[in-house]
Amino acid sequence: MEPGEIHALLGENGAGKSTLMNVLYGLYQPDEGEILVDGAPLKLRGPSDAIAAGIGMVHQHFMLVPVFTVTENIMLGAEQVRGGIAGFLDRRRARREVAEVSERYNLRVDPDAVIEDLPVGIQQRVEIVKALTRDVDLLILDEPTAVLTPQETEELLTVMRSLKAAGKSIVFITHKLGEVKAIADRITVIRRGKTVGTASPQASRDELAALMVGRSVRLTVEKEPAAPGKPVLEVSGLVVDDDRQIRAVDGIDLTVRAGEVLGVAGVQGNGQTELIEAIMGLRPTLAGTVTLDGQPVHGWSTKKVLRAGVGYVPEDRSVDGLVKEFSVAENLVLDIYDRPPFGKGLALKPDAIARSAKERIEQFDVRTSSADAPVGTLSGGNQQKVIVARELSRPLKLLIAAQPTRGVDVGSIEFIHSQVIRERDAGTAVMVVSSELDEVIGLADRIAVMYRGRIIGIVGPDTPREEIGLLMAGITPDAAPAAATGTTPADGGAAAPAAESPGNEDEA
Repeated sequence: MEPGEIHALLGENGAGKSTLMNVLYGLYQPDEGEILVDGAPLKLRGPSDAIAAGIGMVHQHFMLVPVFTVTENIMLGAEQVRGGIAGFLDRRRARREVAEVSERYNLRVDPDAVIEDLPVGIQQRVEIVKALTRDVDLLILDEPTAVLTPQETEELLTVMRSLKAAGKSIVFITHKLGEVKAIADRITVIRRGKTVGTASPQASRDELAALMVGRSVRLTVEKEPAAPGKPVLEVSGLVVDDDRQIRAVDGIDLTVRAGEVLGVAGVQGNGQTELIEAIMGLRPTLAGTVTLDGQPVHGWSTKKVLRAGVGYVPEDRSVDGLVKEFSVAENLVLDIYDRPPFGKGLALKPDAIARSAKERIEQFDVRTSSADAPVGTLSGGNQQKVIVARELSRPLKLLIAAQPTRGVDVGSIEFIHSQVIRERDAGTAVMVVSSELDEVIGLADRIAVMYRGRIIGIVGPDTPREEIGLLMAGITPDAAPAAATGTTPADGGAAAPAAESPGNEDEA
């Protein structure tokens, strides 16, 4: 790599991208081969050696202490003492350093903010500031946009350009083709642990996708027109507060019919999360009703909702979707472990669980060394496939999928989308919530747009993107454009429209 170069490392989930970079950062030891820095071999015994050599890394899952401030997190491992006196940390000096680096690279981070109070996009900036305060010349960004909204992604790409202009080299690990084309100077593609080719940013999405997966990939959803049946999910007048007791869902009405996909579009933070959690029994409702096949389910436990025939792909797989210490096989039966053929009460049947896991792993192409491997050792995309495999492996009346392809490569996106459409065609009612507008347009038969906790429009998937984008900004056809100027959703999300970002097109 050259100074001031952005080198993209592209590949499927589980291709070995993160493993390779963990070797470069000193977390893993190579079995053979060597690392050269400025032409000289470099032996890394740990991350401290990598940092000393000018190599920093921002991991996909942030390494931050939630209850510490930004400054305290950045001081960890590089503590400075006041006046040379052991035990007296020089917080003022550290704070000045954080503010100076933040200002120099236009990162806009408050040194005194507590990590747990910051949105995920700002937490990522903290990780970048942490690396830059160590004076690194090479910055590794591991799947940095996997959990970001389109607006946060745009801001990160801007930060990357400013780092490049300052002479920093960046290794950008991703599977989002649009982002690669927008930011990379060079592209290396890895498949199953081997380099299979290099490409320029001018290569087409189809060419890059074929290099990644080893076959041609459809980047658009192919489906027949829906044949909607009876209402399955009906929500009427639903009111829900967020964790801060601020109104997040404000009197929503919606219906999802058998054999259709209702897509819910909106900038993240406009009440989508609270809406789904209320339906699933994860969050209390203040008013309104939720019915499944005409039966009221609001107030039910999550387990009872799942047992009523609802499949649930949660927004945050690591918090709500998986038990990372459990094996892949165990996670595949989390919601039916106590039912035949997998068990009865507290008595499990390991042979049946193992047989089912083998079938699901093959059917959904989950890349794992073994069904007995802890699911936390899998790549993010393969963890997502475990959840999808679990939820689609039982009879469903309703499937709720929130951000179903977040952090998933193009080949897996194609597969997951096909499974969602297959479920729809089998007569299941499907509700897809996604911050990726292309994904919503590609999957949905109807699109409900959420803004500030309300449905402000329901349109067809053939509606122009610009019109949907205006609705996402709170601008309805009969509203004056000034009505959305400077507004912010009640629950703290951004009010700007989810404009077409470089990472969106390949997600559909």
